[in-house]
Order: sequence, then C-alpha cells, then structure tokens
Amino acid sequence: MPSELLGYPLYDDDLIKLSVRFAANLIVLVLIVHFVYSKQSRSKDYLFTFYMLNIVVFFICFTLKKLELELGMALGLFAIFGVLRYRTDAIPVREMSYLFIVIGLAVINSLANSKVSLAEVGFVNLAIVCLPALFESLPNLRQESREEILYERIDLIRPENHDQLIDDLQKRTGLNLSRIELGRINLLQDTVAITVYYYPHDQDREPNHDVEINRRLRRK
Repeated sequence: MPSELLGYPLYDDDLIKLSVRFAANLIVLVLIVHFVYSKQSRSKDYLFTFYMLNIVVFFICFTLKKLELELGMALGLFAIFGVLRYRTDAIPVREMSYLFIVIGLAVINSLANSKVSLAEVGFVNLAIVCLPALFESLPNLRQESREEILYERIDLIRPENHDQLIDDLQKRTGLNLSRIELGRINLLQDTVAITVYYYPHDQDREPNHDVEINRRLRRK
C-alpha cells in the first residue's frame, strides 16, 4: 500500500492528536456558546459565527503549527480578520467579548505543545468556561437590554406615581423591568420618552406557540 500520493503522505500520526484536540475544543466551545452565552442572551444571531470562527481558527492554527510560521505570516492572519471585521456590521461589545473568547480557545487548544501539561491546558479550558458563567451571574455584570418607549400617560412620571408607572409599563410591555430612565418631555403632545431596561433571561416565555417569538435585543 503506497504511503504517499502526489508527494503527500496519506497518513500521519498527528491525525489522532488532531481528532482528540478538536473533540476537546468542541466540547468546551459548546459549553461556552450553548450553556453560557445562549442561555443568558437568548439570541441566535451570532451562534453560527461563534461555532464556525472557532473551528476555522482551530484548523488554521493546527495546520500552520506544523509549518515554520513566521511573524509576518501571523500578522497577516490577524490583518485578514481585521479587514473582515471592518466590512461587517458592528456587533455589541458583549458579543465581541465572546468572539474573542472562542478565538482564543481555538488558538490555545490547537497550539499547545509538550511544554504545556495537560493539567494546565485543562485548567485554562475550565477557567474559560467557568469565569464567563460566573461573571454573567453577578448582578452588576449581567446582560441588560433596553427598549425606547414614547409614553403618553405623562401624569405618572411624577414621583408619587412612580409605582403606577412601573406597573403600567410592565403590564403593557409584558416585561419584568429592572429599571427605567425618563427622557425628553413633550408638554404639547403630553408624551415622555422612556428607556426601559430588563434582563432577557428573566422574562416569561410562552411555550405553546409553534412559531418562536423573540424580542430584537438592544443591548445596554
């Protein structure tokens, strides 16, 4: 049985190493994206990007690891990512943070060599999974979304009527609000601009609909 085809080897022992590393990387990636990010944001807009960017970066780094990657080549890769970033729509800061997490995860799991012990790699992966979950659970760091509302019951913005204002906003929007901000008051039209804030994962959902209905999030 020939060991080469067109000058390329048909099999390399690194295939097993690649498979094991990729499986471990994929498991950690699913934990971060599905059980941390998706659970908190309930947004599906960036799931495909997170998964595919991590997978592609992993394979690029693992493949280039076997070559003599020079500094210029490495900078060129980051330049490509930079060009792609400027040609796409702006994404929220929190999603950008998760994007950096999945890229860093792929780089660590693909480039770790014999100088790094398995315990160290495992600790890094565990920290990458647990720290975002911990920070997302802290009250001051939880993801908060907002909606802009033009409100007509201007009498309820008086301090003594704030309880009624909150009740009315929650009843009419169906949101469990965390806080509100009063904006511009128009006395000619008896309206006031109100920004309402809420935690997406604290909202009640209707499970009986065949069609899933989500709110387009506007991050804080």
